[in-house]
Amino acid sequence: MSTSLDRVRAIADAVLYEGYLLYPYRASSSKNQSRWQFGVLGPPLAAAESFGETPRMSMQCLLECVSTGPADVVDDPAVTVHLRFLQLQVRSVERLLDEDYVPVGELVVDGTSILSWQEATECEIPLPAYDLVGASSGEDEPVETVIAVPGSEETEPIVDADGTTVGRIVRRRSPLRTLVTISTEPDGKHVLLSVAVENTHPDRAPTKDDAIRLSLIGAHVLVEAHGPARFVSLLEPDDEATEAAARCHQQRCFPVLVGPPGSTDVVLGSPIILYDYPEIAAESAGALFDSTEIDEILTLRVMTMTDAEKAEARATDPRAAEIIERCDSMSAETLQQLHGVLRDPHAVVDSPADVRNVDPPSFDTGDVPWWDPATDESVRPEEDSVVIDGVSISKGSLVRIHPSRRADAQDIFFADQVAKVTAVLSDVDGSTHVALVLVDDPAADLHEWYGRYLYFSPDELEPLDQAREESQPWKQSAGGPRSS
Repeated sequence: MSTSLDRVRAIADAVLYEGYLLYPYRASSSKNQSRWQFGVLGPPLAAAESFGETPRMSMQCLLECVSTGPADVVDDPAVTVHLRFLQLQVRSVERLLDEDYVPVGELVVDGTSILSWQEATECEIPLPAYDLVGASSGEDEPVETVIAVPGSEETEPIVDADGTTVGRIVRRRSPLRTLVTISTEPDGKHVLLSVAVENTHPDRAPTKDDAIRLSLIGAHVLVEAHGPARFVSLLEPDDEATEAAARCHQQRCFPVLVGPPGSTDVVLGSPIILYDYPEIAAESAGALFDSTEIDEILTLRVMTMTDAEKAEARATDPRAAEIIERCDSMSAETLQQLHGVLRDPHAVVDSPADVRNVDPPSFDTGDVPWWDPATDESVRPEEDSVVIDGVSISKGSLVRIHPSRRADAQDIFFADQVAKVTAVLSDVDGSTHVALVLVDDPAADLHEWYGRYLYFSPDELEPLDQAREESQPWKQSAGGPRSS
């Protein structure tokens, strides 16, 4: 299944603008004083006091080069790297006074405010195709490509209602210089592809503003595979690729498969945590740029802003103005679409079940409220058990955590950790949940006392031989298995 880059650019754009401008979308907001949170490649000569980001990111991914037909009708395997980032654009507002333009922080024209601030422009640079013909034998040579992005200066007149020029907007971009290195090496039946992007700007950056002017912002790569080449998931590699996937090294970005579920010809090297085949929610009316954005909450918050706050947001950035207008004009029906959407996390990837209109299971509790423990006195979470891989697991059992591929970022942090079971629970839908505390968490005793547990499904847990675990020196304590 082939993937059109146009189809995946919506995901790539979400990465590009993640954190571009945070609610309440005003220049005066304290959290918008430090912008550009993700994927920033700073200039290598940034001074320490400039807080410049490190200049380099790199990723490694796996490819299989499999012939799908006669050699004379199959293109040679190759990859094309697309480097994408934002280039800072400084917007300076200038007032016309006595035939001279004077920079000002704010200019009010016919009741509308225009602010001096920072914007950004999109850059996407496709590199020449990199041939993989010699990759399996280790004969491909690394290719280095120098990318120079020119600076520029543009002016836009500011005219009042009478047609009189009262000022101008000057937008300035500094030149950027980048080195992209692509290389391959054989790894068994796979090819290990390495892509590194490095900011090589030669100028010093003594201040914070200087450093961000010379940075690549939201930097990431889209990599297309051509011919008989396909990418292998590093999140869920097949058995033959597991060891090779573990040898891949990532620095500040991670490759995930993008496109229609099941496609293997495009990966996104993302500076933020994603899973394979990420999607933009169909209910979203448009980008809100806020980190881990929740459309309904942010939309409702925008609606509560005062007229003065909305005016400042409009003056801050054209993209902020679009958000304000979209939220103000949103119909009740559109807003309703943002609320209460549930999807089955265990549904197959290519057909996620939308369960918003599915009635919950019915159960008769008589005169006793459903939440009262008396509704089912047979349920005893501290005594109940669940069978996992043929092993009965209950309170006190030790397990190893293996979050599912659709787990959230917080759960992924606990991958391969050893945990102690504190309870086995069932919900009203009949699903089983296992409550855990981490064995190596110094605060485990407190979490257990307060009842602040981690919850995982049985299929995300591996039973451990408790006797074997207790025999390990680092697990021992005066009272048995260490829990704090």
